[in-house]
Amino acid sequence: MAVQLGSDLALARLAGLRVGVVCNPASINAAFTHILDAAAIDNRVTVAAIFGPQHGFQADVQDNMIETPHGRDEARRVPVYSLYSDLREPSAEMLRGLDALVIDLQDIGARIYTFIYTMANCLRAARTHRVPVIVCDRPNPIGGLQVEGPMLERGFESFVGQFPIPLRHGMTVGELARLFNEHEGLGADLTVVPMAGWTRDMYLDATSLPWVMPSPNMPTLETAVVFPGTVLFEGTTASEGRGTTRPFELVGAPRVDSSRLAARLAARDLPGVHFRPAVFEPTFQKHARVTCGGCQIHVTDRATFRPVETGVAALVDVREAAPDQFAWRQPPYEYEHERLPIDILAGSDALRRQIEAGVPVADIAASWSPGIDAFLHVRQPYLLYGD
Repeated sequence: MAVQLGSDLALARLAGLRVGVVCNPASINAAFTHILDAAAIDNRVTVAAIFGPQHGFQADVQDNMIETPHGRDEARRVPVYSLYSDLREPSAEMLRGLDALVIDLQDIGARIYTFIYTMANCLRAARTHRVPVIVCDRPNPIGGLQVEGPMLERGFESFVGQFPIPLRHGMTVGELARLFNEHEGLGADLTVVPMAGWTRDMYLDATSLPWVMPSPNMPTLETAVVFPGTVLFEGTTASEGRGTTRPFELVGAPRVDSSRLAARLAARDLPGVHFRPAVFEPTFQKHARVTCGGCQIHVTDRATFRPVETGVAALVDVREAAPDQFAWRQPPYEYEHERLPIDILAGSDALRRQIEAGVPVADIAASWSPGIDAFLHVRQPYLLYGD
């Protein structure tokens, strides 16, 4: 089914305005037309500034936690401001002379993906400097029905989690903008331009929209499907597959017996997933040019697959398979210099403590239910596409 994006429907609202646009290469429509090019074709809209999220406006900075500089788009003759630099929200100078700030970013459905906090920071700045914000809605590429994982607890806020939402939140970027702005009190002058034709059961490949990497280590939709769980490996010294062509689908560590690991995970009988033994050698990041044993996570049934529980199970079993190769990663991580990365990724220290105490994975997953139930109630007024 064809889906019309918020960006397709927003241009008429922007006629006669000078706007800044928060975007990157994934800010395209079904015809592969970038929002900046669509604005130029329309010629009633003046793009006066460009803002880029983590990995940069061109999404060319490979690793996480590498800041991008400000620059200039010579073809369009406008400044390009980095919102992953010394500043993570627009300054008064950046917003000066703008009639509106337009946000067109592709989220991937996980709490820790920083684009939604760049959006939140823009809402804060826009309120302070009295600039209206228009968010062009896009699909949650892994659907809007399933919600899973631990909630972020107050006191564990960071740039990979500012608000109490679960790891897999099941909301679109526009719905999150409404939740952040109203429920969390950001208070910007916000307009969300909804999509036409999207329903909550749709993954991106059901929409007729192309997949463009929103960041360098999110190469495919399959990566996004597993990401809400395997991203937890970033909080460890084990590999989440960065430096391979299948980041977040491959997990493991040096001296892990891949066949034994896959067999142990298969014995858990988790739904909708197959664990294939795999040996891989990252070319950069953790264990660069070192052979790692592990597995590739193949999703066989999206409807029943539980990415967060699966990611936790893989983390537990890799930890047990090679205890001398596994440790909790130490800070700093994403501008946090005190708390352990695993804690800010999980949203609290509860998951780490449960794993250290040997709590069964099924019981860990069951402990998330009260938070999820409360979140489903909180998010209800902000949904744009039913439930």
